[in-house]
Amino acid sequence: MKAQHADLTATSAVPTATSAEPPVPIRQIRALYTDATITVYQAYDPALGVPAARDGRFPAAWKRDRMTWIKPSFLWMMYRCGWATKEGQQTVLAVEITREGFDWALRNACLSHYARGTHPDEAAWRRALRRSPARVQWDPERDLHLNALPHRSLQLGLAGDASRRYADEWTVSITDVTGPARDVHALVRAGDLAGAEKLLPAERPYPAGDAGLAHLRA
Repeated sequence: MKAQHADLTATSAVPTATSAEPPVPIRQIRALYTDATITVYQAYDPALGVPAARDGRFPAAWKRDRMTWIKPSFLWMMYRCGWATKEGQQTVLAVEITREGFDWALRNACLSHYARGTHPDEAAWRRALRRSPARVQWDPERDLHLNALPHRSLQLGLAGDASRRYADEWTVSITDVTGPARDVHALVRAGDLAGAEKLLPAERPYPAGDAGLAHLRA
């Protein structure tokens, strides 16, 4: 994790789409990942985020009985936390977790809203939601200006058993990437989008076929 994400510069920029490339699917998980792990992002108050990064694990103060949302998209995290400026979200963490755990969460997830055609009816969706330890939202992906893009990015909510597994079993390492995130933002504000793009993590389509996403199509 440390080598992968050092200052967000150890990886190349996300390729810019060209006319020769196929269009990005409307819903697709894109992430920084290895054969064994996937990196997700969260933002916390420094009182929690700093010790989590220092110790490489979530402290006892991290509430394991509450739902927590993880995001594989770095730029969606920047949209959510306002480039680490929003109250209670000033520390951005890159959390490397096992792909085994991530895939388990996907297999056991339910959409956070009712989708006609995916669920037999609204009552069936509500039953599935109550028994699912994870839930999925598909939100518009963001560009460097944090404007919405036509395709969507995954947010994965973990509750109960999934939340505890995330904190105490799946987490491999935790890195504070607040400084690098602010470096990207500074380049964007200066109009140097090419320079900012070079600092982004190399997110690519995640092979979620084994996990199965048919039940998560909104």
